[in-house]
Amino acid sequence: MMTIRRINRREIIVPQLLDSAATTPRSSAYPSAYPSEDEGDAPPKKVGKFPFLSLPSELRNKIYSLVFSEALPILDLDPTIFKIFHRTQMFAIFRVSRQFYREAPHHFFSTHTFRLFPTYPGRYFKTKRPLLARVPASYRKSITSLELRLGPGWNNPPRGWVVNDALGLEDCTSVRVLKIFVECDPSDAIFKGFRKSEGFYEGFCANLLDEVLKRVPSVQVVEFDAYTSVKRTGDMMAGLEAVTAKYEGKVVSWSSERWEKESEQLWLDALLIHAASQRMSKTVAVLA
Repeated sequence: MMTIRRINRREIIVPQLLDSAATTPRSSAYPSAYPSEDEGDAPPKKVGKFPFLSLPSELRNKIYSLVFSEALPILDLDPTIFKIFHRTQMFAIFRVSRQFYREAPHHFFSTHTFRLFPTYPGRYFKTKRPLLARVPASYRKSITSLELRLGPGWNNPPRGWVVNDALGLEDCTSVRVLKIFVECDPSDAIFKGFRKSEGFYEGFCANLLDEVLKRVPSVQVVEFDAYTSVKRTGDMMAGLEAVTAKYEGKVVSWSSERWEKESEQLWLDALLIHAASQRMSKTVAVLA
């Protein structure tokens, strides 16, 4: 639309904008990033709390397992364990409520195996306070599985490898499984010339096992495992088996498939020797 105005007897054509109300929507038609006065005064909606403690105990235990999944199944005193706990802050769940404090620690300590003496080289290996001694007594009561790993320091065991009151085994009243893993057998001929003395380390390990079983009478199963170089018929394993046999009611388990194969091989060798002796006897009888 055009209008003609006369200024100083000159005609000037001035464009005139159309009515903005007819073509441009009002500002209220556009969505605003800021809440209106009515919206600002409205109270925020309350988000309901998840009823975790109302869940069945089986589901709560599964959730606890997910929370503690970063931890290794066998816990030892080494730098890794401190890094994992510091990074994940998984123990923060203990402080949520009283019920969490009762359930979460019990689940963690009852589902992980604790190594009696550290094997990580350096100051951890030589410490006089193993991981079990650092665990509070109230938590040690929930532990159900321990591991005794034998082999490190076979020529000169650390002074901290001793079963005493400070280790806290008397508090481990719920332990049912004792796992024994043997890394080497110094009675083997390959160690000749390097041993501290004949039978020293074998006797040392037998005494450790004897003290552990004496202080933790709740142990029901003793699981033996070892590297492939360790023979079941060697002096090390024979001595450990003899100590376990002193305590009645203990179930001895050989967890490694290698042990089963070795047992099968021994049985097969005995069968073949018996068959060969029978054939020899028949041959001698015929010749006679």
